[in-house]
Formats: sequence, structure tokens, C-alpha cells
Amino acid sequence: MSPEKSAQPQLPPIDAIDAPTLGSCYENWFEYPVKVQPHHTDYAGVVWHGRYINWMEEARVECLRSIGMEFADLVALGCDLSVVGLSIKYHRSLRLGVSAIVKTRLEVSGVRMNWNYAIVSPDQQELYVTAQVTLVPLDKERGKIMRQLPSNFQEALTRITTIYNE
Repeated sequence: MSPEKSAQPQLPPIDAIDAPTLGSCYENWFEYPVKVQPHHTDYAGVVWHGRYINWMEEARVECLRSIGMEFADLVALGCDLSVVGLSIKYHRSLRLGVSAIVKTRLEVSGVRMNWNYAIVSPDQQELYVTAQVTLVPLDKERGKIMRQLPSNFQEALTRITTIYNE
């Protein structure tokens, strides 16, 4: 067998992975601080990949709370927020004992809510994760996507986009 046919495919070098430059691109986003605890990690002290999704949900709930919308109030309206899309890119691992900031902001298109995320170091010099979660409101009673958001929830979303997307 010739050497050309037996050669193993090569992965691109690590520095070929495109990471957005931080700078000011995450200014005016809602910020939710986290600290890596032992139960967030594997045996090597590296954050388990699913933990980032938990932190993003916590940040989303706290962002809503920051403008006066409790998630329980939304549920009481008969509305649930169902995830219809999730895209996540892991740029760098977080390790035990490290602090980070989960930054989020919202873009609304009809009834679709696209929550964008960046998990960064407190000094914003390190980028750990970028992600987007797309949610749609679900009528809990009928089990169908709502064609229109409840008015007070729509007002809350408008406040969030005004505050954090400037």
C-alpha cells in the first residue's frame, strides 16, 4: 500500500478554530456570574459540557426576573417556553474554582425568542462558550405553539430588548 493511501486524516491546528474577538462585542448584555463548583465538573476538574446549558437557562430566568417577570408568573398564564433550537460552540474549558460571567441578550422575531449567549472570564479576556437557544411559547392546556404572546409577557420582552440590546 502506498504511503499516500495509508496516511491518516489530520485535524486542523487548534489556533485554526475561529473564536470571536471579545473587546466590546458583549457590552450591554445581561450578566449572570457563576463559579465552577466540584459538582459542575468531571474527575479531571473540567466543567461537564451540559452544565453550560444549565447556566444559560439560569441566566435567562434571572434576566426575566431583572425586569420584573417571574418565570412562575409566565407558567401561571398557561404559557411554557419550549426549546426548539440549541446551538453551542465550546471555545475553551472552564475548570474547578474558576469564575465566569454568562452574558445573554434577546432577539424576538414574531413569537420566536432567540437568546444569544457568551460565557466569558470576568475580565472578558477569555471566551469559553458562545450559544443560541431558540424558544417558542407553548399553550400548556392545548399543547400547541401560541400564535401571540400574552400582552404582559410581550411588554417584558420589549423591555429586555430595549435595555440589553442598545
